[in-house]
Amino acid sequence: MATFCGGRETRVALDRDAAARMFDLDGRVAIVTGASSGLGASVARALASAGARVAVVARRRDRLTELAGRIGGLAVACDLSDLDRVGALVPAVAEGLEPPEILVNAAGNMFTTERAESEPLDAVRRTMDLNLLAPFLLAQAVFPHMRAVGRGAIVNVSSISGRVGIPGIPQASYAASKAGLSGLTAELAVQWARHSIRVNTVAPGFFRSEITSPLYESERALEYLRRNTPLPTEGTADDIVGAVLWLVGDAGRYVTGQTVVVDGGWTAR
Repeated sequence: MATFCGGRETRVALDRDAAARMFDLDGRVAIVTGASSGLGASVARALASAGARVAVVARRRDRLTELAGRIGGLAVACDLSDLDRVGALVPAVAEGLEPPEILVNAAGNMFTTERAESEPLDAVRRTMDLNLLAPFLLAQAVFPHMRAVGRGAIVNVSSISGRVGIPGIPQASYAASKAGLSGLTAELAVQWARHSIRVNTVAPGFFRSEITSPLYESERALEYLRRNTPLPTEGTADDIVGAVLWLVGDAGRYVTGQTVVVDGGWTAR
């Protein structure tokens, strides 16, 4: 005869503890780029709240220093669009904290709003350097550290622009760079799987950020977003953070090579 021990409160507590451990990042070192504002800052705060020691990376040192102070992390000022400087980033984190096990490539920007036939070459190159080449170089730099500890998680932040064209918003080079991240993700995931290094991409839809601020300042644009987003709520950076937490921790330990879309249903129409 089976004997039942413990009440509902005990079972709930055990379940919650088990669930919490799946997202526990205690002792792990993480790098988050684009952390001076918006999604990058939100991700850095979330990783720190889950127990990680976080190196926050961006150009604006004053914002980084403030954020690092609040989360007990390390501020590393670096202009990732200058590819010659990218190589010094990971060694600085390894020395200031410890070798990284988590990399979140959240830095990105759009350098032109010209139509495709008129995009200047300089803007195309700057877009590719920041949005695609810098994440690739950082992945290469963290690889030996992750291989040494026998695990690692890389999350690239893309966009639904890398999956679908969006009428009325010219962004050919930006879309190409973001689509490239998904291709890079799949290839790195397969090559590095034998080292238990997982590589995934999160592709957000529309939410308020420095890049999208003009959309949210126009009632016509807001109506366009509402009309084309099936979920009735406005997206925020926190909606994307949950997907990142899942992918970098043990909750996502069997997920690799994927592009996870977080867009309120925009691309499901």
